[in-house]
Formats: sequence, structure tokens, C-alpha cells
Amino acid sequence: MKIFDTHTHLNVEEFAGREAEELQLATEMGVSKINIVGFDRPTIERALELADNYEQIYATIGWHPTEAGTYDEAVEAYLLDKLDHPKVVALGEIGLDYHWMTAPKEVQERVFRRQIQLSKELDLPFVVHTRDALEDTYEIIKSEGVGPRGGIMHSYSGSLEMAERFIELGMMISFSGVVTFKKAMDIQEAAQNLPLDKILVETDAPYLAPVPKRGRENKTAYTRYVVEKIAELRGLTVEEVAQATYENAKKVFGLD
Repeated sequence: MKIFDTHTHLNVEEFAGREAEELQLATEMGVSKINIVGFDRPTIERALELADNYEQIYATIGWHPTEAGTYDEAVEAYLLDKLDHPKVVALGEIGLDYHWMTAPKEVQERVFRRQIQLSKELDLPFVVHTRDALEDTYEIIKSEGVGPRGGIMHSYSGSLEMAERFIELGMMISFSGVVTFKKAMDIQEAAQNLPLDKILVETDAPYLAPVPKRGRENKTAYTRYVVEKIAELRGLTVEEVAQATYENAKKVFGLD
């Protein structure tokens, strides 16, 4: 069985010095490919370093909405340089975060729109972070348009109906450990009913650990629990969901 963790942060300080151990555990649980997301200069540098050092690791880099206030010409030049790395498979995570509101809405929107434009110019899919801003996120993606490489709604936390609207725009829906939470009924409904060829799995480690590890540090290995929950919801085998989401990830990241 092969599982693709499409969004993890093995590049943050919490995992410093433990990366090899984390990758070994991931392998033991069937997680054979990993996409590490860098969202500011230190995490971008580390994501690319890990991608260089490990065959199974790929990188996604972009400027997170909580960093939007620092986005300028120098940051864009830096991103353009790093996005040229051969193991970068997407631009992200980009989007809107109205929970932390570290930058005004109009600044977040401008930076989000600009990076969607860059993704299309560079022929890369884009990965979206949205928190307390789902409707605004939808409207921006709709108005900017999704390029032929598509995009990913990372750690999706909305309804089935909203997920279907994102899919109509050309987006994939990625489920994290939140889908295993007892009260996440909307998310479970989406995971149960969306077309199997439109979904991905992820951890967002070290955050959002799934049941049965909820409340602890999340690990990329725990993508296995996300796959198991989706299989349970859909009445499929774990192997069927693992294979489908693995192929979906390879396709959206251009790894076919």
C-alpha cells in the first residue's frame, strides 16, 4: 500500500533532528510520498533542503496569508527563484486567514490574487489555506480562475455543497485528520460523497492529529488514519482509498 501525504510541515522546528525517524515511521505505516509545505523563508529553505536529501519528499512553497503583510517585490523575487527548484510541485500555501488577521483583508486578498496569477504563469497548481474565510476564498478563486494545473483546498473544513462548488472551479479537496473528529459531520459528509478522483489526504503535521492520536503531536505517518476513516465512510477498503488518493496526488503534482 502506498499513501501520499500531500501536506505536512516536517520542516518546522518541532521536527528538527527527528526527520529521519519521522520518515521511518511513515514508511512503516505505508506513507511513501510526502509533500512538505514552506510558508516563509526559514520553512521554505528547510523544505527544499529535505527534498534534496530524501527521494520521497517533494516541496510546495509560497507566502502564507499570515505573512501577507511582508509580501513585497523582494519576497516575490525570492519565491520566483525558489519555485524553479526541480522538486517543487506546487505554489502554496496561499489564501486568506481571518482568524489571526495579521494583515488587513485587502492586503491578504491582493497577495492571494498575485500568487494565483504566479502559479498560472509558472504552470503550477496552487495550494489554498482558508480559515474563517471560505466564501471570500471561493469568490477570489472564481474571479481569478484556476489554471490547467488546478489547485488544492488544503485541510478542507466546509460543507459538501461548498466542496462541490470548489471542484466546479477546478480544485481538488484535501482531507486532514479533522475528518476523523467525532463532531466534524459536514467534513465527513464531503469525504463520503465527493467523487473519489477529486480528493486527497494529508496530515498538516505537527497540527490536527487524527483520532486515535488527537491532542498529541501529529506525524506524517498518521495520514494512514485519514485514509482509514475515508475508507470507512465510503464503504471501501483502505487499499482502494490509498491507491486512489495516491494517484490523484501524482496527477495534480505532475508526477505521472
